[in-house]
Amino acid sequence: MSSMLTHAIRNFPASSAWAARIFARSLTCSSHLQAAAVQPKSKKTLAKSGVKNIVVVEGVRIPFLQSGTSYANLMPHDLARAALQGLLNRTSVPRDVVDYIVYGTVIQEVKTSNVAREAALGAGFSDKTPAHTVTMACISSNQAMTTGVGMIAAGQCDVVVAGGVELMSDVPIRHSRKMRKTMLTLNRAKTLGQKLSVISKIRPDYFAPELPAVAEFSTSETMGHSADRLAAAFAISRLEQDEYALRSHTLAKKAQDGGLLLDVVPFKVPGKDTVTKDNGIRPSSMEQMGKLKPAFVKPYGTVTAANSSFLTDGASAVLLMSEEKALAMGYKPKAYLRDFVYVSQDPKDQLLLGPTYATPKVLEKAGLTMADIDVFEFHEAFAGQILANLKAMDSDWFAQNCMGRKSKVGAPPLEKFNNWGGSLSLGHPFAATGCRLVITAAHRLKKEGGQYGLVAACAAGGQGHAMIVELYPQ
Repeated sequence: MSSMLTHAIRNFPASSAWAARIFARSLTCSSHLQAAAVQPKSKKTLAKSGVKNIVVVEGVRIPFLQSGTSYANLMPHDLARAALQGLLNRTSVPRDVVDYIVYGTVIQEVKTSNVAREAALGAGFSDKTPAHTVTMACISSNQAMTTGVGMIAAGQCDVVVAGGVELMSDVPIRHSRKMRKTMLTLNRAKTLGQKLSVISKIRPDYFAPELPAVAEFSTSETMGHSADRLAAAFAISRLEQDEYALRSHTLAKKAQDGGLLLDVVPFKVPGKDTVTKDNGIRPSSMEQMGKLKPAFVKPYGTVTAANSSFLTDGASAVLLMSEEKALAMGYKPKAYLRDFVYVSQDPKDQLLLGPTYATPKVLEKAGLTMADIDVFEFHEAFAGQILANLKAMDSDWFAQNCMGRKSKVGAPPLEKFNNWGGSLSLGHPFAATGCRLVITAAHRLKKEGGQYGLVAACAAGGQGHAMIVELYPQ
């Protein structure tokens, strides 16, 4: 594929309607913190004849922490178990009612490759309750949730627990391939002579470890490099990225202090104090953020540690049911999970544009427009990535030349967008973020008086996801 985004630099309109509208309102925090709540609206329900209504009864997450802090000595299934126990405590759902458990993860611990099963057993679920693990990069828990939706819709289950977990404090570091092959050969050697022969072939470079990298296998490029190129292609400045990052942290701090992050459940870390809140929310100043050097493309890049999501440990879990089952058990659901789509693009030039491609598709599938959406919750991998998606969504040129569409879908209005912070501030444990997006959308709909929420996220491999969340009647 030709470099579509490089082409975009030369052909993108110099003065876009997006820039005029978005930045005329200012991307600094003060105006958005004062945004008025959306007034209650009366809209049609998205229920479909002959299709089961599937609801999210509750969703929780343990606090998202910067890697290397309080969760550093634990294993991934410990975090997932804590999220499952938090969900059980919050809902009092009997363990034997749960038909199936599915979890997402990205960086797998070899000892617990099916982390869903290990976490479920640790949380006290019956060994008769099936569990499996999925992976789809940053939309792994989105995939876990929609897998559960599909199982309920197909009549295979009535109650599914879905979630995601990531422990970036302890990622697998392997021997080099040469050393691994040598060790396996040594293990098969029968005699002392054979063993000595194998050992004699070991060279010093065999001992160099293979360190993990957040990079694309197909391109060998890190996501940060992709974010830098994306920001350059859409002419997004360092200033704009820092402003957006500051907005995210400031709104997250306000939400945290205001008790709005209702999905967070405390976690007593073995041997340590109880963790009660996210520790990555740190509003700074434009001056301090401006001092940081580029993190990926040096020395001229615009992506820095301040305007990127950070390596995060955390886990989440949601309780999904058919509406009929939920009501029969006496639950008041939070929201319906409605239409959803997955998309896939070129993993180099369009790695982080999943929301741009997924949003118009899910809206068309649901019969909605951008104007119908009251709450937007988009994953913030990088400030530049978010702003590039907003700009692409508001461009007729991009829609026509890159997406094969007749016209743009339009950018979400910022007064409805990630109002309680996002991954830049709350943290991004890769596979756990999707559940946070969905339950936050449900909570915001209730708090702000809306009916429809749109959740969207990008993922490594050039993939993306979007889902419509409908508030359950109050």
